[in-house]
Amino acid sequence: MRTFSYLRPTNLSTLFAMIQKSAPDYRLLAGGTDLLVRLKSGKFSPNTIIDIKGVTELQSGINMEGSTLTIGALTNMATLESEKSILETYPALAEAVHNVGSIQIRNRASIAGNLCNASPAADSAPALLIYDARVTCISARGERQLPLAEFIVGPGKTALAVDELVKEIILPIPAANQAAAFTRLTRRKGVDLATISLCCQVNTSGITRFALGAVGPVPFIVEEKEGILTSGTVSLEDKKACISELMEKATPISDVRASKEYRQAMLTVLGLRALSTALERLKAIQ
Repeated sequence: MRTFSYLRPTNLSTLFAMIQKSAPDYRLLAGGTDLLVRLKSGKFSPNTIIDIKGVTELQSGINMEGSTLTIGALTNMATLESEKSILETYPALAEAVHNVGSIQIRNRASIAGNLCNASPAADSAPALLIYDARVTCISARGERQLPLAEFIVGPGKTALAVDELVKEIILPIPAANQAAAFTRLTRRKGVDLATISLCCQVNTSGITRFALGAVGPVPFIVEEKEGILTSGTVSLEDKKACISELMEKATPISDVRASKEYRQAMLTVLGLRALSTALERLKAIQ
């Protein structure tokens, strides 16, 4: 690990000044669960680390008001998985963040950091996609919002400009006629990156959406709008065939976790599992 300058601002104006002086050779430190690994491995070797945990305007927190829920950028995964408003209104998100690392990691890892890391296997991304999350990006020039689908642009790459950072994640309150469920596949039970991650959402209008992770360069959504997957009269085999066709839009790779052929086959299996759970939840709230 090379030496670097360590800065710890306490407000946004100081932070922006530090970024302007240090850019582009700097990294932000929030939870640090991804950053520290890359620093030690030499993958990252910035001249400056800016610790943003003490920036008052970026403090963690979850606030439900009006038609939206706002998650502060520094909110950690442990808070998300146990917060009542998340468990009751966004259960698939609670399930997703519960799978991030170990309890020790979840008490450090921030939700914004998980997104900014932009891993195709990021556990939070499919659930946030299915709930139509938007990301608020800020800089000294002001702020803007992006749909999550436009925020992650490639493996390890986001739409953030060199002087921008994430302020918060905003979720619309889901309609009362929908339900969602998250599942994933790993090589072992416990701490492991996802071989496949998948979130399914169904509604009473007959629309089914799947958000997929670890099977393409970025997490993405596929939809079935004809009501085949929500119908009580369509056979299991026909539903399986429908899901299999939807999953053909995935472009998995072969790596140390699985072959692309295995991933492609298991997408249908996980799709059926998540669909079944989502339909059960939809039935329970009707």
